Parts: sequence; C-alpha cells; structure tokens
Amino acid sequence: MTTPTPHAQGLHPTADGHHLYWHEYGNPHGHPALVLHGGPGSGCRPAYTGFFDTDRYRVIMLDQRGSGRSTPNARHTTTDLSTNTTHHLIHDIEALRTHHGLTAWHVLGLSWGCTLGLAYAQAHPEHVSALILAAVTNTTAAEVHWLTHDMGRVFPEEWELFRRGAGPGADPHDLSTAYAHRLAHPDPQVRFDAARAWCRWEDVHVSTAPGHTPHAAFTDPDFRMTFARLVTHYWSHAAFLPDGQLQRDAHRLAGTPGAMVHGRMDISGPADIAYRLSRTWTDADLVVVEEAGHGAGTVTIQAATRAATDRLAP
Repeated sequence: MTTPTPHAQGLHPTADGHHLYWHEYGNPHGHPALVLHGGPGSGCRPAYTGFFDTDRYRVIMLDQRGSGRSTPNARHTTTDLSTNTTHHLIHDIEALRTHHGLTAWHVLGLSWGCTLGLAYAQAHPEHVSALILAAVTNTTAAEVHWLTHDMGRVFPEEWELFRRGAGPGADPHDLSTAYAHRLAHPDPQVRFDAARAWCRWEDVHVSTAPGHTPHAAFTDPDFRMTFARLVTHYWSHAAFLPDGQLQRDAHRLAGTPGAMVHGRMDISGPADIAYRLSRTWTDADLVVVEEAGHGAGTVTIQAATRAATDRLAP
C-alpha cells in the first residue's frame, strides 16, 4: 500500500518556544477532522488516513509537543517538559484550529489521544462537531496504577523485570515517577536502559489479543526515548487533570455526537472505562470489538472506527 502524501504541512510556532508539526491529507474542501495520536509521544502517521473516507474528509494531523517532527523533541534531556501538559496541548489544538480558520472539526482520539480529545472537547464543546474515540483511556491515577502495578498479576515475570528497571529503591506503586527520574539521569546508559525497559513493558501489557506483534517503532532508540520520557511525564502526573474529571464532566459533551470503539481484550484499558463514560455521554455509540486488544492497529478496531467516521460524516 502506498504511503499517503500530505497536500499541506507546516510548523506552527508557540509563544513558549515549541514548533508543532502538522500535516493534512484527503479532500482540502472536505469536512475537517483532527487526529490526536497516542502515547503520549507516538506522533501521527499517514496511515491514520485509513480511519476516514478521504473524499469526504480533510484530515489534519498534529504531532503533539515533544513528539514526531515537532520541536524540541522530548528525547533530549535538555528539553523542558514543564511546558508540556494537557492544558498546553489543549491550547495548541485551539491555536491550530484558529490557524486553519476553522469553526469546528471532528476529533479522533487514539488511546492517550482519547484522554486529550475528551479534555479538549469538554473545554471547547462548541468547536467539536463530533468526537470519535478508539481504545478509550482517561489516564486517571487508578488507570496508571493498574498499568504499572496491578497488571503484574497478569504478567508477573515481566512485571518483575519492569520493576527492576526502575532502579533500586523505586516505589512499586509509583513506577512512572521512578522511570521519569531514570530517564532524566545524567548517565546516558541509565537513560538508554530505562527507556528500553519501559517500552518492553508497554509491549507486554498490550499483548493480550491473538496475533499481537511487538511495536516496530520500539526498535528505534530515539523513538523509545521520546515515548518513554513523555509517557512517564504524563502518567506520573495523572495527565495533569483533577482525578476523575473526564468522567465527572462528561455531561459537557451533551449534544456532541460521537462514538467509542474499544477492544474486549483490552486489559491495558479495561472496557469499563468506556462503558462508564457511555452512561453519561449518551450521544455516543459504544462499540466493543470482541477479541481485539489495546490500540488502533488491529483490522477490526480500524474497521469499526472507519464505520464510525463514515456514519458521523456531515
């Protein structure tokens, strides 16, 4: 399959020194749709156009602060992460919308992008014409603890390796913070080992669905460092959101049409997260895909998400 080529792209400068890479695909006159990638830190991929009918949609992708082709990249320890929070990202999304002269757009969130998409839509519901979430997360403290501690009950041998990778004396109930410290260590070997151990655990806890294959990008040490630094930064602060905010404020999505697509075998982000949200956000359809795990890469999750964007196309 040919890799789609963007028909427009650019670097959007922020007031605090970031340059955000954006790229556009599909029909320049179609309905605008923004893609929010996972991670945090994964960056957007042209393949995400597969979630849309590109004859009907103008697909805009954004590499969030510190990731992909946005600069400065988080893999460098000199990159200040204090200006990289959910609130900064929401501001960036609004700046990009204004830059493109758009009144409203569809928003597609993937994994971590669901957390960011929910936070953005609750802050600016008037600018979201529809919200589509695949592999739903809220990045609460409880979810982070589940991923970094309780999942050890499912993968005990692998979790022991993960815990050891956090360094001696690491609090097993706060491994995100322990890893964030290791990833900022002055010794490059300590940082290298920590990023590799973190990404090994990431590959383990998403491996519950049949046919799972390791994340190919994790073989790249630069990608591993970007990904690990940003994930641990956000997870150790529970996404910089008041605990439970996204569920509590789901009523702000009233009137916003949407869809949530979630894998039944997604143990990383159990289906009750999406289910509880659907009880308040009744304008969204919840589609649980049997045998699918976490992430948007499986054919069944892709097909269900594409069906949702087709249904929600103006």
